[in-house]
Amino acid sequence: MKDHELQRKMTNRHIQLIAIGGAIGTGLFLGAGKSISLAGPSILLVYIIIGFFLFIMMRALGELLLSNSEYNSFTDIAEHYLGHLFGFLTGWTYWFCWVATGIADITAAAKYIQYWFPDIPLYISAVGTVLILLILNLMTVRLFGEVEFWFALIKIIAIVLLIVIGLWLILTGFKSSTGIQSGFHNLYTHGGPFPNGAMGFLLAFQMAVFSFVGIELVGVTSRETKDPEKNLPKAVNSLGYRILIFYVLSLLIIMSITPWNKVSATESPFVNLFVLAGIPAAAGIVNFVVLTSAASAANSGLFSNSRMVYGLGSTGHAPKILGRINKRGVPYPALIFSGVVLFFSAILNYFIPDEVFTLVTTLATIFFIFIWSIILICYIKYRKENAELHKKSIFKNPFGIIGSYAALAFFVFVLVMLLFADDTRIALFYSPLWIILLLVGYYFNQKKNKN
Repeated sequence: MKDHELQRKMTNRHIQLIAIGGAIGTGLFLGAGKSISLAGPSILLVYIIIGFFLFIMMRALGELLLSNSEYNSFTDIAEHYLGHLFGFLTGWTYWFCWVATGIADITAAAKYIQYWFPDIPLYISAVGTVLILLILNLMTVRLFGEVEFWFALIKIIAIVLLIVIGLWLILTGFKSSTGIQSGFHNLYTHGGPFPNGAMGFLLAFQMAVFSFVGIELVGVTSRETKDPEKNLPKAVNSLGYRILIFYVLSLLIIMSITPWNKVSATESPFVNLFVLAGIPAAAGIVNFVVLTSAASAANSGLFSNSRMVYGLGSTGHAPKILGRINKRGVPYPALIFSGVVLFFSAILNYFIPDEVFTLVTTLATIFFIFIWSIILICYIKYRKENAELHKKSIFKNPFGIIGSYAALAFFVFVLVMLLFADDTRIALFYSPLWIILLLVGYYFNQKKNKN
């Protein structure tokens, strides 16, 4: 079998949109109502704080990736700075993150398809979605970038439309059928910025963090991007203002038109705003947007998983066959393996009650925090052990070691907040089982490699 290499086929246009797509999770469209009901207007501050600490993590990741052209992803970084065991733990944990997230996204996409085709069984839609994404990913790296570009563009257009329509409603003094006057006064006249007190504000963090999972995807795609020294810094640096526009500004508009205590915790506030604007097809439009958002997240997860498994196969952390690449630069055994896992996940999720659905998404959040923490710990070691590399870096992390420690402390705080809700507490208690399972797997893998 001839060896091939991952190809740098994605352009600046692709990586910029992938960066945006990673920063706009399905949670923004679907989970915003529940987050608003918990924190009220202070949810804006929640997103700003989370965005700030994740920007610190992304700047650390950006400097690390550009410090060594041999790095394929942060698994290689973990292996380099923390050793063979942490390379194994990081790679397989990131794989698990996207499997768990994929269960949620594939099932969500199948439910959105049922909006138009109610007679199609959920599992048929789920399997069909995985099959389409698998075929797209098997073709070329550039095709993945192109598909993700358009998926992300749809999300962006939807949010921009929401902001423009929302501002128009506010500036024209729109009054709803229930007599509620739109305006920025709604942000502080219904119990103030913190209507549910400190606890409501703090509990919103664990929900809002899930909206950001996938933000680190830029670090996985960088190996297959043309001119990463130019494109990676652009993508990372733009995350800050994108979070402000797509999260903070859109939620500010929503709560200015509909007071936080009138926003449904179970429905998408995006749908309600389009309805208020007098757009009759609002439900269908938003259903299309959330369908593409879920498909985008699943597509990114499948891509990311295949590259992570490819890296594990290349470094001896997984069977060698998973480290193969075809002539189009696609790691096809790793991609097929990841796709098969998603097939079973989608079908399994159809038969499992909603409690397990919540459990796996919470587990994904916990393990994404684990991955982000590993990146920061590696950055701290890099700074202490490679002062010369830092000095020569073309993309220095301005927050440095102190910022990394502050971000780590913030991640610990989010994990502590998971203890205060029943469903998230259960997931937190179960999460060590995965690490124990990996340690056992690592032991047998090492034993096999020695023989």
